[in-house]
Amino acid sequence: MMSPTDAHGFQAPGSQGRGSRGPGFRAHGGPYAHELRAAVSAAEHAGSLLTGSFARARTLRHKGAGADVALDLDLLAEEAILGRLRSAFPGDRFLSEEAGLLDGNGDRTWLIDPLDGSNNVAIGLPAYAVGIGLVTGGRPVLGVVHEPVTGSTWHAVTGRGAHGAAGPLPGPSSRLPASGPVVAWTQGYSVGRSHPAASCLLGTLERLSWRVLQLWAPLLAWTMLARGVIDGFVGFEAEGIDLPAGALLAAEAGVELRTLSGGRFEPGYAGPASARSFVAGRGETLEALLGVARAVGPR
Repeated sequence: MMSPTDAHGFQAPGSQGRGSRGPGFRAHGGPYAHELRAAVSAAEHAGSLLTGSFARARTLRHKGAGADVALDLDLLAEEAILGRLRSAFPGDRFLSEEAGLLDGNGDRTWLIDPLDGSNNVAIGLPAYAVGIGLVTGGRPVLGVVHEPVTGSTWHAVTGRGAHGAAGPLPGPSSRLPASGPVVAWTQGYSVGRSHPAASCLLGTLERLSWRVLQLWAPLLAWTMLARGVIDGFVGFEAEGIDLPAGALLAAEAGVELRTLSGGRFEPGYAGPASARSFVAGRGETLEALLGVARAVGPR
C-alpha cells in the first residue's frame, strides 16, 4: 500500500485533512455564501451515497467509442445533487454529466460531475470525486470538490481563496525539483491513444518529470495541485464539465493557468475541445512545462 508521503513529497489524494466543515470551511457572508453552503452539502451527501454503494457499482453503458462508462452510481449521485440544487436555485441552468443541460433563466450555470473517475470505480479502484462548479458570465465563480474515500472537501470562491479542512490551500512550490516535477496529465475522451500531438507531449513530459500521474479523475489532480502535493498539471483537449471547478480551486491557491503556447488560459466548459488544452503550475516548474509544450509545437 502506498504511504501518504513518498520520498518526493507526493501525497495520496485526500491525505491532507478530512471534511470541509472543520476550521477550513469558510461559511463567509460574502458573495456566493448560500451557493457555497448548498454545493458543499450536496457534494458531501452524494459522496456518502457513493461510498455506501461502491462495492455494488454496475456499468450501465459505454459512452461514445467505448472509452468512458456510465455507472448506476453516476445516476445515483447526480439525482441527489440535482434534487438539492434545483430546489435551492430553481431559476438557474444546470449542466450535468449524465442528465445533460437543464435550462433556466439568467447567466448562471451549475456544472455537475457526480462521479469523476467512473472508469476507476468500474474496476474497483477507489480513486474518484464529486465536483460542482458555478459559472456566471462564462467564468467560474465557485468550485467544490469532495473526495468520498477520505471524506475530504475542498472549495473555492473567486477572489476569496481556496480552502480545505486545515485552512487555505498553499498551492505548489515555484521551484523546479532537482529530481524532476510530479505532474498530472489529463486528456479528453475524444483524444485517441495514437493522437500524434498528445502522444508527443505526454512522452516528452515523461522524460522531464519524476512522475506523470494519469488518475482518470482530473478533479483529484486539481485538488492535489492546489494543496501543493504535486508540482504541475497538463491537459490536452480536456473534458469541460469538471474543468472550471477544478481550475478555480487551483487558481485561487495561486496556481497560474496557461495555454500550451503560454497565453492566458480561460477554463471554460463549452466550445471546441482544442480550447481546453492547458499547463498549470508556478514559477520554474511552470516555465519548464511550458518549454516542453512549446517544443512539441503549436496546436
